Amino acid sequence: MYKLFVFFYNNNGDNMDNINVREYIINNFKNDSVDDIRESIDSSIDSHDEDPLIGLGVLFEIMWINSNEEEKLFILNNIKKGL
Repeated sequence: MYKLFVFFYNNNGDNMDNINVREYIINNFKNDSVDDIRESIDSSIDSHDEDPLIGLGVLFEIMWINSNEEEKLFILNNIKKGL
């Protein structure tokens, strides 16, 4: 569940403003199965917590970049339908 959370402090309490959020999120998932990724997305959404929104945004960006125009239109229509 916590794979989509971005913590801006390390274990020592030091500020980590200089982390690359995209790289951090991608590294958290790069060895996961599709089922693991889905479970993390579902649990993050079910939590209604705002903290994983950054990680979800990174995953959305990856999906968008890897989608063709037809898939992008499908995504946009789903977003519009949910608004």
